[in-house]
Amino acid sequence: MGPNWFASVMGTGIVATAAASLPVQWPGLRGFAQGVWVLAAVLLVVLVITVGAHWLRHPTVARSHAHNPQMAHFYGAAPMAFLTVGAGALLVGGDLIGQHYALRLDWVLWTLGTAGGLFTATTIPFLMFTLHDVGPDAAFGGWLMPVVPPMVSAATGALLIPHMAPGTARSTMLYGCFAMFGMSMLAALIIITMIWSRLVHYGTSGTVRVATLWIVLGPLGQSITAAGLLGSNAALAADPEIARGMQVFAVLFGVPVWGFAVLWIGLAAALTVRTVLRGMPFALTWWSFTFPVGTFVTGTTQLALHTGLPVLRIAAAVGYLGLLGAWCLVAARTAHGSVRGELLVPSSPVDPSRAAGQLVAAGA
Repeated sequence: MGPNWFASVMGTGIVATAAASLPVQWPGLRGFAQGVWVLAAVLLVVLVITVGAHWLRHPTVARSHAHNPQMAHFYGAAPMAFLTVGAGALLVGGDLIGQHYALRLDWVLWTLGTAGGLFTATTIPFLMFTLHDVGPDAAFGGWLMPVVPPMVSAATGALLIPHMAPGTARSTMLYGCFAMFGMSMLAALIIITMIWSRLVHYGTSGTVRVATLWIVLGPLGQSITAAGLLGSNAALAADPEIARGMQVFAVLFGVPVWGFAVLWIGLAAALTVRTVLRGMPFALTWWSFTFPVGTFVTGTTQLALHTGLPVLRIAAAVGYLGLLGAWCLVAARTAHGSVRGELLVPSSPVDPSRAAGQLVAAGA
C-alpha cells in the first residue's frame, strides 16, 4: 500500500467540490455531491489506517518508496487528499454535519495537508537532486505530484478567508496563499517544460505511464482556480487597490493558462487514445483522468464567474460531464481490481509493464 492510493481520494473528492461550484446546476447535483464527498471522506479514513498499518508492519518496504525514483513523487497525493476532503467539507459537508463542524474539519485537514504539502515540495525534489538515479528520459507527469500541493493549499485556503476575523491573520492568510501559489506554479512550469522536452526527444513510454500526462492539467487548472478564489476574496484582507489588482490578475492570468490547458487536453487525449489502441492495461495511473480534469473544471468555473462569458459556463459543464465519465470508469476498474487482488499484489520483476503499472500512480 503505497502513497499512490491517495490519488483515489483526490479523484473522488474533486467530483464533489467541482459540483458544488459548477455554474450550471442540475436537479439532484447537490445531493450527489454530498454523497460523493462522504465516499471520499470514508476512503481517506480507510487509507490513513491502512497505510499507517503498512508502515507499522512493513517499515522497510514503506521507507523504500521514498527511494524509488517513480513512487517517491506520489507522497504528494496524501496532502492533496486531505486538502480535497477538507474543501468538500466546507462546500457541501456542512449540509450533513453542520457548518460549524464542517469549518472545523476543514481547518484541521487544511493545516495537515498544507504542512504535508510544503514538506513534500521540499524533500522529494531534494531526493531527486541527491539520491535518485534519474535518466535523461525519466521526466513524467508524476514529477508534478510533490510540488502541486501548495497550489491546492492556496486554492482551498482562499475558501477559509471569509471565515476568518478581520485583521493581520486574515491578511497573512491571503498573502501566504499567494506565496504558495508562486512556489508551486514556478516549480510546475519547470517540470512541464521537462516533460515536453522528453516527449519531443524520446516520445511516450507506450505504457500505463502515458496516463500521467494528464497530471499536467493539475497545476494548470488549480492555478486558475486559486487565482480566481484569491481574487474574489482579496477585498476582505487587502487594500482596495491591491484587491482590485488581484481580481484583474485572476482573468489576465487565468485566460492564457486556460488556453494552454485546452491545448494540453488535446495532446494528452490523442496520446492516450494512441496508447489504448495499442493495448494500455489498467493501472492506478488511470486516476490521472480524474483530479487534474476536475481542477480544469473548477478553474473554468472561476473564469466563468469573473468574466460572465456563457461559453465558459458551457465549457465547465461539459468538462464536468467528462470528469463524471472518467471517475465512474476508473472507480469501477479500481474496485474490481481491488476485490480480485490484482492491485494489491506486488508485481513480478520479470513483468516490466506490470511493474510500471504498480509503481506509478496518478493524481493532480
